[in-house]
Amino acid sequence: MSKHVNGHAPAPATDDVPGTAWAHPDDAAHPAHPDDAPHGQPFDQDSHANVPHYVAPDYEAPLYEEPTYEAPQDELAAAAHDADTHNGEHQYEEIHQEEHGDYEVDYAEPLPSRRNSRVSKRVRKRRRSLVFLVIVLLFAAVVYFAFQAVKPMLGGFETPDYPGPGTGTVAFVVPDGATGRSIASELKSEDIVASEQAFLNALNDAEGAASLQPGTFEMRHQMKASDVVSVLLAVDGNKVHYAAVAQNLRIGETLQVLANSTGLPVSQFEELANQPALFDLPPQAKNLEGYLAPGEYRFSIDIDAKSVLEELVTATKTSLINTGVTDPSEQYRILTVASIIEFEGNEANYAMISGAIENRINKPNAETGGRLESDATVAYGLGIKTYNITAEQKADKSNPYNTFANPGLPVGPIGSPGSKAIEAAAHPEANPYYFWVTIDLDTGETLYAATFAEHQANVAKYVAWCDANQGKCE
Repeated sequence: MSKHVNGHAPAPATDDVPGTAWAHPDDAAHPAHPDDAPHGQPFDQDSHANVPHYVAPDYEAPLYEEPTYEAPQDELAAAAHDADTHNGEHQYEEIHQEEHGDYEVDYAEPLPSRRNSRVSKRVRKRRRSLVFLVIVLLFAAVVYFAFQAVKPMLGGFETPDYPGPGTGTVAFVVPDGATGRSIASELKSEDIVASEQAFLNALNDAEGAASLQPGTFEMRHQMKASDVVSVLLAVDGNKVHYAAVAQNLRIGETLQVLANSTGLPVSQFEELANQPALFDLPPQAKNLEGYLAPGEYRFSIDIDAKSVLEELVTATKTSLINTGVTDPSEQYRILTVASIIEFEGNEANYAMISGAIENRINKPNAETGGRLESDATVAYGLGIKTYNITAEQKADKSNPYNTFANPGLPVGPIGSPGSKAIEAAAHPEANPYYFWVTIDLDTGETLYAATFAEHQANVAKYVAWCDANQGKCE
């Protein structure tokens, strides 16, 4: 606040031209003060000696009110601009104090410089950012500890995992190029692990993702995830070659499956398969056709081709012995009948078809003449797979597997039968039938007939089904 100057108000700051001098009525009653001498030249004008002390627009004010000094606007702007140059000291104050040592102008606070203003803004911004960060961290901490507190009650957040050790056996195949996630998905789909994440967690804990190798592994259903990882990452002694040999496969198809499963050249299997004496087969056998039992196999990693074939042949011989057939020549005949049964029917009617075959072979009549008349045998001799055998093909006696032109059984098996078909061939069901036809290839429904006329009526049903299901009877 500016001090009162000798009881008189200073001249107001204005850019207007000074008006006509006037005197306050009380001026006459007050004697002149010694300090009322001219003040000198203020910094913003050359002289005010001739300017009356009370030149101002007409206004009303209380008598002797303590005056307030307002610095001119151009002085304020100059002071703000030159703040750094004058170290924050107001220019007007310096000049006025030099000329009027009897009083001083008291400013409440210095005007801020632009640099100080920018610094203040940065400080405030950093302060706000710090406060926000602290709030976020506190919130995250509260959420984390709250979750940990209720996690045991929720239970659902625990990764599902079986306790192990598991049941049964599963041959699990890891293909080339498989990733940890693709393996996890397959393990879950086969119910080997309870969840994909349980396996991935165990694999990560073992740091073994880079050590996964392709191959077939012995697993169990519902294993603990860490146990599965142990099997996959174990030495080759726990890894096997897995081969699935389906029913109704011919010898060439079976040998290709074995080669694909073991990684051994198919030529090795073919060469051995054409030497039946190496496997103690009867002299009728020209190769291993009929002796390569279908089923699932697991071979050691270092197994050779001969050992693979021996395992399949042994399985077939075991099935024959279990049915009571021990003579090698009779075994060969049973395998031939069983292979035809397996192509002509299904497990539900194996025994019935076996009885009809025995009737044709051992109880021939005028309509059959001892001929088996099986489309499957003709197709095998031609090296094709089809249900449509032409009249010309049926008349070709040069085909040793043509049971239309040649009476009795074909010269050998037309595939490798399973144990159920072998059982039915060794123990046929007694019946009066000489004919049979499957009229629905999807369901395997088969009709039987004792006469050729009845059989023709059944064949008409088969033809109607084929007409309604185009492409399935080719």
